Parts: sequence; C-alpha cells; structure tokens
Amino acid sequence: MSINGLDDLSVFIAVAREGNFTRAAARLGVSPSAVSQTIRGLETRLGVRLLTRSTRSVTRTEAGEQLLRDIAPLLDQIETHLGRIADLRQRPSGTVRITADEIAIQLVLWPRLLPLLEEYPELTIELVTDYGLTDIVAERFDAGVRLGDIIDSDRVAVPIGPPMRMVTVAAPAYLARQGTPQRPEELTGHRCINLRLPTHGGLYPWEFSSAGNEFRVRVKGPLILNSAVQILDACRTGVGLAQVTDLQAQPYLDNGSLVEVLADWSEPFPGYHLYYPSRQQTAAFRVVLEQLRLR
Repeated sequence: MSINGLDDLSVFIAVAREGNFTRAAARLGVSPSAVSQTIRGLETRLGVRLLTRSTRSVTRTEAGEQLLRDIAPLLDQIETHLGRIADLRQRPSGTVRITADEIAIQLVLWPRLLPLLEEYPELTIELVTDYGLTDIVAERFDAGVRLGDIIDSDRVAVPIGPPMRMVTVAAPAYLARQGTPQRPEELTGHRCINLRLPTHGGLYPWEFSSAGNEFRVRVKGPLILNSAVQILDACRTGVGLAQVTDLQAQPYLDNGSLVEVLADWSEPFPGYHLYYPSRQQTAAFRVVLEQLRLR
C-alpha cells in the first residue's frame, strides 16, 4: 500500500471507532458516500472484508478488529509527531546567526535579545563580530547589521536603532594639555587615535559634515587600533582624540570623562539597520526581527 493509503486507514479507523458511517463522515468532514467508497476500495486492495454492514450498525470483522488494534496506535503516533513538527513552525527554535560590529552587538543587539533566551529555551542566537561587509548568504548568516539604509536590491533593511552621529571626543586632560581644535583641519596638528578596518585596507578617515556638505580628514597619531571599544578606552586615558559613534560615547559624555569637540561638523545619519535576504524566514528569525525592530 502506498503512503496515500494512510488517508484510507484513517477513514477506516474513524468508522471502526464510531460504528457508524454517518458519524464517521461528520467527524472527518466528508460525505457518507465518500466514506463508504473509501472503505470498499481499502477492502478491495487488502482482499479481505473489514466491516460488516447492516441497516442499523457497522461491526468489525476479525480482520477489521486486528487492523484497528495494530494500526490505530501507529497512526495516533504519526499524528502526534506531525503535530510536533507543525509546532516547530510556530515556536521559535534553532539557531539565528547575525553578523555585526562590536558596538552594535554590545549596545543594540545583546540588550534586546537577552530576554528572548529566557522566553524561548529552544532558541540559540549566534552573534559574530565583523566590521566587513559580509555576504550573509554566502557565509550562511540569517542577517547582518550595518550603519545606514543603503543595501543590495535583494535584501530587506529594517531600522533597529535611531539616527546617529560620528562624534569627535577627547579626555579633559588631553584638551587641557593640547588645546581644543575649533575646525576639522586643525586635527592634523593633534594626536589622534586611528582605526583600521578590513574593508578599507588602510586607516579609516574621519568623517565630518556641515550644512549637508560631507568631507573627510586623514589624521595621524601615536596609536592605531582595529577595535572601536579599544579606541574609546585609549581616548579616555588621554592618549589623544578619537572619533566614535554618539551611541558609544554618550555614557562618557554624560559623566564628564569625555568631552565632545567639533560638534558643529557632526550631523546625524541613518543608524543601525538589520538587513536580510527577501525570502521566507523561520519562526525563530521572525521573533528576533520583531524584538529588534525600532518602535
């Protein structure tokens, strides 16, 4: 018997348990004639009568009794397992992989995703630190995070953070020793902490904008790092000026351990966006997306 015969067996079990074609048909949501035709076809294929019909009742033959006893528990188990598989489509489970820079992970992703780990114990979240413009499909990521909303046409971008600014900051002790720059051009005479990113191959130029005009300044200094977290730590010790996001710097600006300079040349731009392929997503990814979506 082919796998399609499972449907016929389900019809037989319904009739055998109900002892009535009409009640079995109502339970299955089909017509009594369809039930009767299915039973006749099943008996023909098996070559044995399964049910004895009378005008008032339906009783099981010896073969029907054995078939019900042997098959019904198996079909019940199949229904249970199929139900569990269907639940997986609705209940978040499995692994969601996201690539992002360390600031996005530390200040945006991790604080918001932490509650999901308690709420959905079958969910695993993998966060991979990467400053590069990773090909999320080739690297088998579910999503990536980057600043701004400019992405490839086959991707979806969802804002997960407010607009941001690149701010130039320094420790008060440094400014007391070296003075405060008034214009970006003056940075060439200051000690600056440089950032090297893999996507640029060289040192990352500092970005400024004023009245919609954007320009960059290549700065020099005694220290080059490839971590925005390390740059901020070095800046706080007074090594030199640094340029970081306002999201990263704000706590230290609030407590006075850092001071912003050149604020007139720092305009907002679109903040962090989650980008992912425009294809059907798992329940696990959907719950992560809704948790991160900017409201």
